Amino acid sequence: MSESNRESSTVADTLKLMASVSILFASIVSFYYFSEISVLIRALVIIFSLVMSLLIFFRTQRGLILWEFFQSSRVEMRKVVWPTKQETIQTTLTVFIFVLILGIFFWLLDFVLLYITTSITS
Repeated sequence: MSESNRESSTVADTLKLMASVSILFASIVSFYYFSEISVLIRALVIIFSLVMSLLIFFRTQRGLILWEFFQSSRVEMRKVVWPTKQETIQTTLTVFIFVLILGIFFWLLDFVLLYITTSITS
């Protein structure tokens, strides 16, 4: 890509990003400015402007990079091997038992150290 194409792409992307943010900001301001209008209509305007802002954003270089990231994340999520219900229950019980054992251990350790400290300082 030549330098002038990159520069014009950067300027176009910047303008698109500014337009996207401006649309979203204007809709939020109008939501509060036109408080006499029904909340449903104002909420629909916010949703519509959010969709429009996202459509403009995803036409920029950064938006395309983010979209590629989302797509690759979906592919990676499909590769994950999720545990079965039995594995989840066994792991949860193991963690609870381990926490209980460590809780008792640290309680006893605290009790012994308190006893020793009290014996020394008394």
